[in-house]
Amino acid sequence: MKRYFHHELEDLRSKLILIGEKANEAARIAVDGFLESDPEKLEAAISKDDAIDALEMEIDRASVRYITLRSPVSSDVRFILVAIKASHDLERAGDEAHNIALRARDILARDGQVTNIGTIEEMSQLTCSMMKDAITSLVEADPRQAKAVILRDKAVNQLHKENFQRLASGTESDNIEAATRFETILISKSLERIADHAKNLAEEVIYLFTAQSATNA
Repeated sequence: MKRYFHHELEDLRSKLILIGEKANEAARIAVDGFLESDPEKLEAAISKDDAIDALEMEIDRASVRYITLRSPVSSDVRFILVAIKASHDLERAGDEAHNIALRARDILARDGQVTNIGTIEEMSQLTCSMMKDAITSLVEADPRQAKAVILRDKAVNQLHKENFQRLASGTESDNIEAATRFETILISKSLERIADHAKNLAEEVIYLFTAQSATNA
């Protein structure tokens, strides 16, 4: 039997899923804009930041309101705490997508097009799939899928390491501006951080549905 205020928790859950989808979409569009030297996609990614920020604030307000007014049971409290922490992670993932778009825009303004992508495309595919699966694990209450997300984080870290080594050395192409190499490294780092936020979300999903940490579940 559903509790009287169940609809408020469902609305909170829907907002959490939505902010995750928006953050992941912003990251995908930002990287596509970078890879394709497409300023319109970069601007589209930048424009999504305000909506992501607004959703985080809505989740925070709704969470505080529910705890204050509804005398939630322990399972509800666990969900609300997860919602607050996860929304912060997802908002930060949105910030990293915003940063990717801004840096890619700077590269285009300076170089005219992107010519040195390193492992960015592979990183983007893996990172966005991690975020997508972390959100799905929340929707489907599937801690096993969440565990699989966590295991893929090391692959993203390795790709970023390869990117850093290749770009920082300056040996791949002598005609690449130092500023472009540096900003591409930062784009790579933003993707690594988005993967970290997807991992954090997966860990929260495990805690939500098992009441255990990811290491113990």
